Amino acid sequence: MIRVGIIGGAGYTAGELCRILLNHPSAEIKFINSSSNAGNKIADIHEGLYGDTDMEFTDRLPFDEVDVIFFCFGHGKSEEFLREHDVPAHVKIIDLAQDFRLAAPGNDYIYGLPELNRDAIMQAAHVANPGCFATCIQLGLLPLAKAGLLTADIAVNAITGSTGAGVKPGATTHFSWRNNNMSIYKAFNHQHVPEIKQSLRQLQPGFNSAVDFIPYRGDFARGIFATEVVRVDSQMPVEDIIALYKDFYKDAAFTHYADKAIDMKQVVNTNKALVHVDKFDDKLLITSTIDNLLKGASGQAVQNMNLMFGINETAGLKLKSSGF
Repeated sequence: MIRVGIIGGAGYTAGELCRILLNHPSAEIKFINSSSNAGNKIADIHEGLYGDTDMEFTDRLPFDEVDVIFFCFGHGKSEEFLREHDVPAHVKIIDLAQDFRLAAPGNDYIYGLPELNRDAIMQAAHVANPGCFATCIQLGLLPLAKAGLLTADIAVNAITGSTGAGVKPGATTHFSWRNNNMSIYKAFNHQHVPEIKQSLRQLQPGFNSAVDFIPYRGDFARGIFATEVVRVDSQMPVEDIIALYKDFYKDAAFTHYADKAIDMKQVVNTNKALVHVDKFDDKLLITSTIDNLLKGASGQAVQNMNLMFGINETAGLKLKSSGF
């Protein structure tokens, strides 16, 4: 049994982690740390867990009781936590923040996108879980990078649900503002672009084009739907491009190429990612979609845990979409 600790336990990603791990056949949650909620029942904060657990939040950090810890902090907090606490070497770490996603001297965290780094994740002690937008967009582009086909600037538009903004209320997350509304934010300057480029260069080292990403806020709670426009040889048959995608994802546990147009409801509340390609003369239109809290965060984190501990990659993650 994998013994688990969750640190920063009050947010949306932590709530999803609890939901998955409480039903995981090979994992046991030993503690859920939240200093501001210490002594409160988990289900009083994550109300969807009523009837599933009587556990309480703790302000303790009993590292000797766990094999792996998940960091569910806001961005920048993981690095700060590690400066202030001595995590034993035998305890594996999966960080859901962005602190360790980019390669740097002294950074031993493996970038935790299984479709890209599965073998390395299996050997890793520390994993940096990818960003939600980054996961969705990369899954639409990686097969083209592997084939060396990303030779011009890439136009990306993606829309995300309100849970992507975190649990703390803000001016752009209140229902009265978000409902029946759309807006853009961080156009061409989103924090996930550097990790997207890093992954594309891993497969296509000469890639040096722009990823022109415009993110949208949607008036729904969860999910990401992305479109990527890529220039290719107008004479290249679309069947050959589709074959690249099917080959790239043939062994992927959760990412699937769809032969017809996709929609977001097919993946919400699951750990699946769907990808589809259409060709218009010299332009490819790639659509990709995930659940931002699952494949974009907590589900992928558990997928990484499964790989790190050598168990079935899909354990605890066969979650079903309603389909409507």
